[in-house]
Amino acid sequence: MSQFATAINCMDGRVQLPVIEWMKKQFNVDYIDMITEAGPNKVLLEGTPEQLQAIQAKVQVSYGPHGSKVIAIVGHHDCAGNPIPKDEKVEQIKQSVELIRSWGLEVKVLGLYVNKNWEVEPVTEI
Repeated sequence: MSQFATAINCMDGRVQLPVIEWMKKQFNVDYIDMITEAGPNKVLLEGTPEQLQAIQAKVQVSYGPHGSKVIAIVGHHDCAGNPIPKDEKVEQIKQSVELIRSWGLEVKVLGLYVNKNWEVEPVTEI
């Protein structure tokens, strides 16, 4: 049986592979369901109710049929969709983790930041 994890990640193609590779190694899973938005932290915290519902619906597919046990919310350096300093983005990531935890899913939720070298840095406990 294949094992899945979930990443709510930026649509920016530069961050896809680093996040996929890191999560596969860190959590010993086969696949990463990628839910993408331009600046996903900003969308989660400041988006419309419809945007939030769309993300939640995709998370439910990953959580339900795919059985994902891990959800990561990702922010990154040089994000066109959410062009704010790293310290502000890290705070948004932490707030987004709390929001996702409030959805009541039995999963590990963590925050990740992809730095200027396209390396994944955990923002919250793994």
